[in-house]
Amino acid sequence: MGNRAIRVLNSEPMGDGNSSGQFDGKLRFGVFELELHAGELRRSGIKVKLQEQPFQVLSLLLEKPGEVVTREQLRDRLWRADTFVDFDHGLNAAIKRLRNALGDSADNPTFVETVARRGYRFLAPVSTVQDNGHGPVSVPHQALPLPVQIPVRHRHWLVIAILSSTVFILLGFLLGFVLAPRDPVPPRVTLLTANPVDDPVRAAAISRDGRYLAFSDNNGLYLRQIDTAETHPVKLPNGMLTTSISWFPDSTHMVVTLTPHRGDSSLWELSALGGEARNLLDDGFGPSISPDGKSIAFFAGKDMRQRIWVAGSGGEQARVVAGSDGDAFGRLAWSPDSQKVAYTTAKYSAGKAAKGSLEVVNVRGKISAPLTVISSFGLEAAMTWAPDGRLIYSLAEPSPRQTDANLWTTRLDRYLQPVGSPVRLTNDRGVIFTVGTSGDGKRILYVKGIPEPDVYIANLLPSGAIDEPKRLTMDDHQDIPYEWTPDNKEVIFVSDRTGFFEVYKQGIDQAVPDLLVSTQHSQLVRLSPDGTQILFLVYPRWGNIDEEIPLMRAPLAGGAPQLVAKANWISNHQCARAPARICLYSTIHGNELTFFSFDPIHGQPSQILQMKDEVPQFFNWTLSPDGSTVAIAKAIAGDPLPRVRLVSLKDGSDRWLSVNGPAEISSIDFAADSKGIWAVSGGQKENALLYLDLQGHARTVWSPKNTFVGWAIPSRDGKHLALDVRSVSANAWMLERP
Repeated sequence: MGNRAIRVLNSEPMGDGNSSGQFDGKLRFGVFELELHAGELRRSGIKVKLQEQPFQVLSLLLEKPGEVVTREQLRDRLWRADTFVDFDHGLNAAIKRLRNALGDSADNPTFVETVARRGYRFLAPVSTVQDNGHGPVSVPHQALPLPVQIPVRHRHWLVIAILSSTVFILLGFLLGFVLAPRDPVPPRVTLLTANPVDDPVRAAAISRDGRYLAFSDNNGLYLRQIDTAETHPVKLPNGMLTTSISWFPDSTHMVVTLTPHRGDSSLWELSALGGEARNLLDDGFGPSISPDGKSIAFFAGKDMRQRIWVAGSGGEQARVVAGSDGDAFGRLAWSPDSQKVAYTTAKYSAGKAAKGSLEVVNVRGKISAPLTVISSFGLEAAMTWAPDGRLIYSLAEPSPRQTDANLWTTRLDRYLQPVGSPVRLTNDRGVIFTVGTSGDGKRILYVKGIPEPDVYIANLLPSGAIDEPKRLTMDDHQDIPYEWTPDNKEVIFVSDRTGFFEVYKQGIDQAVPDLLVSTQHSQLVRLSPDGTQILFLVYPRWGNIDEEIPLMRAPLAGGAPQLVAKANWISNHQCARAPARICLYSTIHGNELTFFSFDPIHGQPSQILQMKDEVPQFFNWTLSPDGSTVAIAKAIAGDPLPRVRLVSLKDGSDRWLSVNGPAEISSIDFAADSKGIWAVSGGQKENALLYLDLQGHARTVWSPKNTFVGWAIPSRDGKHLALDVRSVSANAWMLERP
């Protein structure tokens, strides 16, 4: 449709009252509320700037949720009679501004969908916010049809016309019903497990006959008959945790990954009928049994050095079929003919993060080079190859739902390339961890959970221990701590409570936070040495290392953000504390991790240190509050001896600190007095907050139960810790086609 300049006729003037009989209260969708009478859009209670025309477009779309609103209807709402406008250009601009306000995408819409050559449709559920005397409540909202008055003198002609055409209408309807293509019946969704937030489902798989669910949690492995929910435990070797499951075609045996409290994962065969587990391979995880039951594909190796292996069903004749240093693998699946293996991966080549990829390798006879089938930002790990040839995979949602992921499916041609547009299978909250199907493809099992990082507060005791941490942020959003205010009374953190990560502060005795900076996609918040400026990074698309990342500042007392510096992938930044004045940020380029000093007001970066490594993204570093030392650690699982590199900023000397005790170090932050380091050890079953002295002695300070500690931020006076504590709810769900 080309641009058209038209004169709008027969449209009523827009008024501010309710003379038309339209509802003029509040409408709610997602995290948004539209106050029709006040003409305001709010996101989680915070006002969103929205101009008059986008507001009118949104109000009309909300009057008819789920229905197509034509461009002509929008024209009549936006422009008064006898107004000369460039209709197409004006409407397109209004739609664009509306989507920007909602954080929506035209390519993958959450709210406003474009209906080609017709108009637009509002996708999300809409509710009316009413007051019942006890506060506002939401009730489902639907458009109300207006009564149509027909003059009496014309009614008998109308009756004759209706009667004479009834036969033709019925015949046309019946013919159309018989010949028209049927829309597929939506699959039935069933919750198969109901584990609480402190005991998530870790692994699950559906048997090939579709009758049984095998699933594991923190307490063991279980077998459940899907149709009756009858459940019984499966015996495991002592001290083992099940982290992945795959069924044999007979639906009575399975191969599982078992992980001990300390040590490497291994593959075991179990029978659903009982008996002892049998060890197949001492090193391996993530198994997938071929449809013919003759082979096992699995991963083996340390992080970033993993390979894909294929072995016989008993673990014999294992051989490498794919993988190279820098691969970060996700999941495995066999093709229906048992000839090929598909897998998800995010490749790291010379330190550069690529898009997520779904690749296929032929493993029968001569091994072929991997073929990339799908490559996309947002491609997640979960994936399976259904018996009917469909690929089912997980994709992350665009902003403002960037923390969610859902299942999509696509068919492949004989060259293993996608055919047609992918089809969405799910559209709800959470992250998908694994997916699989029954042998006939009618039942799709997936494990989905909602990760929830929260801010916890702990007090440091004179003995060096801490009291039991207490949760500060009492909501269901993602809240991630980075700093303390200079008076040591408030924690500064980012939160996605408005749909985007923005900067907040909250007192340790307060129930709700205050908004500090409303810039969207804010991360890694620090303070300037004098504590007057908030310094933060803005990540428009996380993980795209080719983008320039702005380092911004804003006055802690309030004010507009301003640019400090830009660089292609700033990975971290931190400042010392007055009287020290140094600030650092690091960049990743190729296989180089480079450190720059900068002025927190004017930028003016100057290179001071550079390290080379095959995966520089995995380095974590912290600057001592006195500005004398940078501590650098590599967060790679399975290091034989975790080490921390200490680099002096005074004379350039450095030394390695060998850490005694934990299996690995995942994050580090200097203590307030610069005399030690708060560190976190990671692992499948072991996670703890540690204190390291500068001689490498590690002391466990806190071992959380049923949660995971990410890092610790000390207050400036050294009396408190702000802890990043993460929990996740995860359960098994089933899509079932009729």
